[in-house]
Amino acid sequence: MLSLFRPFAVLLLGGGLLLAGSPALAQSGGSPDPEITTRQEENRTIREYRLNGRLYAIEIRPASGPAYHLVDQDGDGNFERQAGDTIRVPEWVRGDS
Repeated sequence: MLSLFRPFAVLLLGGGLLLAGSPALAQSGGSPDPEITTRQEENRTIREYRLNGRLYAIEIRPASGPAYHLVDQDGDGNFERQAGDTIRVPEWVRGDS
């Protein structure tokens, strides 16, 4: 009876492993993976997200408290705080301009 369920267990495990890789795709919105530069400061970790050499988002992880993101939505250099765990790559970064 155990051998009857083995193929299903393998399928479930394999499906789970495929789903585990999905958040990276969601983060970049289907675009190529961004270049991420990480630096440690005294009381926080900062991650800068670039695509095609363009800085579009900054993730700040304080030593205490929740992480937050600053995103340049339209390419004007003004970074605005964004809620949530997912950073979407703005259109201006993906474009050829």
